[in-house]
Amino acid sequence: MSLYAVVDPATGEVVAEYTTATDEQIEAALTAADEAFRDWSRNSTVADRAGLLRRVADLHTERRDELARIIQREMGKPLDQSLGEVDFSAAIYTYYADNAEKFLADEPIDLIEGEGSALIRRSGVGVLIGIMPWNYPYYQVARFAGPNLVLGNTIVLKHAPQCPESAGALQQIFLDAGFPAGAYVNVYATNSQIADAIADPRVQGVSLTGSERAGAAVAEVAGRNLKKVVLELGGSDPFILLSTDDLDATVAAAIEGRFDNTGQACNAAKRFIVADDLYDDFVAKFSAKVRETAAVIGPLSSVAAAERLADQVQRAVDDGATLTSEGERDGAFYPPAILTDVSTAAPSYREELFGPVATLFKVGSEEEAVALANDTPFGLGSYVFTTDPDQALRVADRLQAGMVFVNAVGAESMELPFGGVKRSGIGRELGRFGIDEFVNKKMIRIA
Repeated sequence: MSLYAVVDPATGEVVAEYTTATDEQIEAALTAADEAFRDWSRNSTVADRAGLLRRVADLHTERRDELARIIQREMGKPLDQSLGEVDFSAAIYTYYADNAEKFLADEPIDLIEGEGSALIRRSGVGVLIGIMPWNYPYYQVARFAGPNLVLGNTIVLKHAPQCPESAGALQQIFLDAGFPAGAYVNVYATNSQIADAIADPRVQGVSLTGSERAGAAVAEVAGRNLKKVVLELGGSDPFILLSTDDLDATVAAAIEGRFDNTGQACNAAKRFIVADDLYDDFVAKFSAKVRETAAVIGPLSSVAAAERLADQVQRAVDDGATLTSEGERDGAFYPPAILTDVSTAAPSYREELFGPVATLFKVGSEEEAVALANDTPFGLGSYVFTTDPDQALRVADRLQAGMVFVNAVGAESMELPFGGVKRSGIGRELGRFGIDEFVNKKMIRIA
């Protein structure tokens, strides 16, 4: 089978195969992107580019049903969630179209001494490589492409091998919106071809969303060639429950936080850290809801992903954990499951479980909850549920994470910066900070 192929995870059917790019095609993509930066980008205004980006948003909305069906068959996302992803992506493009001129306006600098003035003027830096994952095929591209195209950078995009159809559909949207050829170029490239492209002197930076291993490999190549990177990697986000005045609502939030997108989200709630006075009631209610989820949950993105998760869970059980599961793995379908009694000394304790498996812990204090939450190589997101607002901010301050959501899940939005610390990555996407990564902050001093 071709490297790039659509394989419906629900059926195992090979829907379509795509030809991997030749070295000549990669060279043509880099040349086109470089020429577009030198010509179109430097001769267009922020307002011009914002108008094109607004049209990209409109086309997402016009084609939402078609786009949603594509990712449903590519990676098994339920249709309602697929439609939601298309809508969120459109909102991101609209957000940057609406706010680009404000974000990129000249920034005056107050001089300490001397006459005249000084300012910072923001502009694009050139060609960027984007390496995107399969779990959110449109959303991940939107948060990279939106701010950078309106800034004036141009993009060569390598999508996940199992998302070739959505990758092609996105390139067509940018062309149909009026972006010139070369502003956004999709390539069905191999990893070695992309490594060579990162090293190319025409490329000024690379953004990757994916695994730790992929991030380390890309960062190594980029570092050797002095290229800026933004890395959004894995997560093992804690869901800390210290107090609640509505346990049913909190359990519903926990279910959404863990099982949305079949648990395949880097910032999903994965480790549930519950105060001892609430633990038994939480487990009972949470377990009941997990059993209900089993009837409606979709497949993982592939059989390989389900097999990988099954192996991780089995190793956790071998290390002493207790597994409560609603059935057996069937192809790409993995039943929702709960792990308890996970030893902090076990190797599996430090792994990210990318699928519908929740790990539960009982703690006796706020101190213990924070220590357990931080006892991970990751530092992406986190969730704190408490009725005490002072405690909420106190805990949020102490969590080693790039994002903290208090008494809420699913509260991400285009204006809120997304990113982590530790092994969860480098840099930020979305919001004002997302447009400020691959940018030349040129200082102009006028005497």
